[in-house]
Amino acid sequence: MADSGIRFTYFPPTEPPPPFVNLVVGVFRAHEHSVSTRDLKKGLTSDDVMGVLRNDLTGLGFTVEGGKQKARKIQRPVFYGENGVPTLHYEIDAYQHEWRCGLEIEAGRGWMGNAVYRDLVQALVMVDVDYLILAVANTYRYTSSGRPAVSHDYDNARAVAQAIYGHTRVRMPYKLLVLGY
Repeated sequence: MADSGIRFTYFPPTEPPPPFVNLVVGVFRAHEHSVSTRDLKKGLTSDDVMGVLRNDLTGLGFTVEGGKQKARKIQRPVFYGENGVPTLHYEIDAYQHEWRCGLEIEAGRGWMGNAVYRDLVQALVMVDVDYLILAVANTYRYTSSGRPAVSHDYDNARAVAQAIYGHTRVRMPYKLLVLGY
């Protein structure tokens, strides 16, 4: 899709993305008219974006969060305790077991609310997460002091990922796809 507003950057930049990246990006592009922050005047919530993508992600083998109730959340273990029972876990929006791939979709104040940082840190310690797909709005439109304003969430998230994956002081244990929708 030459005119697609769905963009992505894979990290580390010294490696090619695995083939499944194109499948996931294809899901976002197939629903671009419904989720694109470039085209919609008001972006969707992350739950609404997931609602649009759910069936296609499930078709790719993702287990997808079903709602905000605890029983419908997806939890990835961080620590195991006595008898192998997880003692700490974090929630994730979707997980693909075969690829060992977590997916987080952020909308609204994803950047301004620091959700990007939370997602990057929590993925560091989740068991069996070798890939993280962090989907963020290309743009988040809001009002500041009565005036329209725009946060460029994808560009901001990509810049943070470039700093982390490009720095010699940090070695990330997972590969990252920053996807702007």
